[in-house]
Amino acid sequence: MARSIDGIRNIGIIAHIDAGKTTTTERILYYTGASYRMGNVDDGTTQTDFDPEEAQRGITIYSAAVTCEWKDRTINIIDTPGHVDFTAEVERSLRVLDGAVVVFSAVEGVEAQSETVWRQANRYQVPRICFVNKMDRIGANFQRVVSAMTDRLAATPLPVQIPYGEGPATNDNGFTGVIDLMLMKVVFWDAESRGAEYRVEEIPESHREDAELMRAELLDALADVDEEVMELLLEESSVPPELVTRALRTGTIDGAFQPVFCGSSLDYIGVQPVLDAVADLLPSPLDRPPVEGMDPSPKSEGAVITRKATVNEPVSALVFKIQTETHGDLYFARVYSGVLKSNSRLVNPRTKKKELITQLWHIQSDSREKVERVEAGDICGIVGPKDTATGDTLCDPQNQVLLEQIRFPDTVISMAIEPESSADRKKLNQILEKLQRQDPTFTARMDEETGQTIISGMGELHLEVVIHRMERDFNMKVRVHKPRVSHREKLAEPISVDARFEVTTPAGPLFFALTLEAKEDAAASPIAIGHKLKPDVIPSTFEKIMMEALGDAANAGGRLGFPLMDFSMTVTSAEVREEETTETAIRSAVTQAFNRILQDGKLVQMEPVMALEVVTPEEFLGNIQADLNARRAMIVDSGRQGELCILKAEVPLIEMFGYSSQIRSLSQGRASYSMEPCRYSEAPPDSTL
Repeated sequence: MARSIDGIRNIGIIAHIDAGKTTTTERILYYTGASYRMGNVDDGTTQTDFDPEEAQRGITIYSAAVTCEWKDRTINIIDTPGHVDFTAEVERSLRVLDGAVVVFSAVEGVEAQSETVWRQANRYQVPRICFVNKMDRIGANFQRVVSAMTDRLAATPLPVQIPYGEGPATNDNGFTGVIDLMLMKVVFWDAESRGAEYRVEEIPESHREDAELMRAELLDALADVDEEVMELLLEESSVPPELVTRALRTGTIDGAFQPVFCGSSLDYIGVQPVLDAVADLLPSPLDRPPVEGMDPSPKSEGAVITRKATVNEPVSALVFKIQTETHGDLYFARVYSGVLKSNSRLVNPRTKKKELITQLWHIQSDSREKVERVEAGDICGIVGPKDTATGDTLCDPQNQVLLEQIRFPDTVISMAIEPESSADRKKLNQILEKLQRQDPTFTARMDEETGQTIISGMGELHLEVVIHRMERDFNMKVRVHKPRVSHREKLAEPISVDARFEVTTPAGPLFFALTLEAKEDAAASPIAIGHKLKPDVIPSTFEKIMMEALGDAANAGGRLGFPLMDFSMTVTSAEVREEETTETAIRSAVTQAFNRILQDGKLVQMEPVMALEVVTPEEFLGNIQADLNARRAMIVDSGRQGELCILKAEVPLIEMFGYSSQIRSLSQGRASYSMEPCRYSEAPPDSTL
């Protein structure tokens, strides 16, 4: 059955690791009737963390799609990982979502990965609501989290609720309920019914003054986005709840502010209001701007095409995830326009190949429902394509469009692997190919010098999970060697070189000459190639060959074989001779010029540096700081959060191997840390490669 477009909500649940995303998702599925049992992360029984690796570790690794119904709305939820090693799962999910619920821990507040996912949501202009979870924990502080959102995220948080108490409920002022500022009531949830039942009461006098003050701030913010609210405030009239909801929806979709809710998912408190907010405040596909893409036809020169979220437009869909399965791949896709039908043929504009759509599925975490058609705005699973990769577009062959691809960060860590038996080498290559199709931040290549297979990823945990998957899902045992950090090379000083290729061959003389300038350019990402030649200096076919040869040379890497970064090359002069200049001459001269840059230029080796945040009880601070100093860390900030100390540092990735076990031993298991890629900096001369 087709779902109405204005009733669809495509949302992601995003946060720092261990903020409570998966537990919140479990409560949502239970209260909406999509699940009849309430899973627990600690027990490994959650619906969305259905992969054995996730259940064992108690963390989310793969984004999982689930669907539920609430207030006549169809909510497609993607529960995303919080660990930085799996940030690609968040990136590709946000690319296809219309809204997001950002979960914060009331104790830790805004953490390193919170900033990362917030920036990702900003990049795709995703409207979001915020849920301050774990209000029942020791050290919970709602106002501190809201202030941190303003300071660290440059956000505009707008509390729609405030907590009734903070900390464990056993305390005199512990967290037991939520004060709703729209209704000006306090809501208490019944633990025996697992939060399915709740009661609404008047706000006690002890909390009324705070509630009225916060409601006034709420209405002032709404007056800026809704004239009717402003008029009622000027007349000193009461603002009805339905008008408050309308103004909140307008401001949320426009990105003027982010409504903030609070609760404790584990204790069944505050989840239903978040569901109401998803239905009432977050956008449907119709509320979002039409998606833009490029015309892939050669004549159009990349003209922009828009597709509206309506069934009347030609069909277009973006593949944002591929799940490798025993009987074939399952492609997760967001349908942006038109109607996607089973047993239809669509074209992939990147490969120019037609793909057969044999089956369509609505996905319920690890179960699914077969459907015959999926309309614009919805998310579905597709079976059938053969040559499609993550980020590819599938569209109507007669009305093609190439939607913007998903950008993924570069890998930062590598290790060599080999099969236990040389007879399994072909099988290993096939498995690695499958894993690369599923995960764009995982790469595998053969080192031509050593003959080793090198796998690369986003961190130690990322590669560890991949290796476990190979053993568990594909029955492939491998030997692994010490991880290696992916260095880069950068040109420290500008250089200009001349190259002249002039030889005589039995077929005749060959000639081409050029002057090549190279310099550091932070805007290059990571390599920029151009020329400053006047028109008609060389024929366009020769110019194309020259630029292609420059690109091939630069992409081969620097003097040490590492990829180049912030590297700009410009051809400032060129000389050709009729009948003597050929493709061979051009490529030879370009190679000669580029090799001179590598030989004579001042190239420096760059290493990845991580932004590290450590949260520790004060008694372990000295030991942790001493250990970080030994790891070449630079402390950039320190502060306190209740009884805990927070250290922020920048530290080379190569020094962080084995840090998780080291910090546990230094703090008796009481300190935690998170880190994410920060920048590249010059590596010391004796850096271990």
